[in-house]
Amino acid sequence: MSKKILTLLFALILLILPSTLFAITAEEIVKSMDALATYDTSYSTGSIQTTDRFGTKESTFKAWTKGTSESLIEFTSTAERGQKILRTKGSLYLYYPDAEELIRLQGAALRQSVLGSDLSYEDMTEEKTTLNDYTVTLDGSEVYNGHDCYILTLTAKTRQVAYPIQKVWVDKETYVTWKGEYSTSQGRLLKNMEVLSVMQVADRTIPKETKIDDAMKQDSSTMMTFDTLQINVSLDANLFSLENLTW
Repeated sequence: MSKKILTLLFALILLILPSTLFAITAEEIVKSMDALATYDTSYSTGSIQTTDRFGTKESTFKAWTKGTSESLIEFTSTAERGQKILRTKGSLYLYYPDAEELIRLQGAALRQSVLGSDLSYEDMTEEKTTLNDYTVTLDGSEVYNGHDCYILTLTAKTRQVAYPIQKVWVDKETYVTWKGEYSTSQGRLLKNMEVLSVMQVADRTIPKETKIDDAMKQDSSTMMTFDTLQINVSLDANLFSLENLTW
């Protein structure tokens, strides 16, 4: 076989190889990620534990979700009791019962800290419609903490999202996002996320303990833990309304 033919064959193999290595597309992976975290309805309880140079603070919450975009979080710990976060149809609202104050958050405000933690409002209530807001590329695969993962880069389509660039490590079997790096459009790291443990709910593998580190803070980290999660529960028809939020 001539050298010219060998060169052509080698070039053809290089063209075909990526499609054989990554038979699944980046968009299909993201759809599976969103599907994993989306329920017809759900009810959960959990806690947020933040450790910084001043010590450790823990807040507890209960939360409800419906579909891809509706969620309600109500804090139950003594200091924050009655504070609520509502996300519905692209809007996010905060309610403070002591001041009877209702605040709407948009754009960069979604990155604001929840109760002084390393969690943002976007982290806790993000809508499961990722492909509406991001373009996505499949960069390869890697074994992360014993889990065979796809590596994806998500780039924001608009400025209306909290994180312009996301790099995530997604389990090839369960579609759990074991690790995430969230950056500005210039590539400056804003936040790290790592799932430390999971739990089984019905036929799904769900993050139980998640560690979040805000790169803008020193000596601070936050653990978000789900204690219970029930899916396909009955919910009041007005649960995700502004009227219900201020009760």
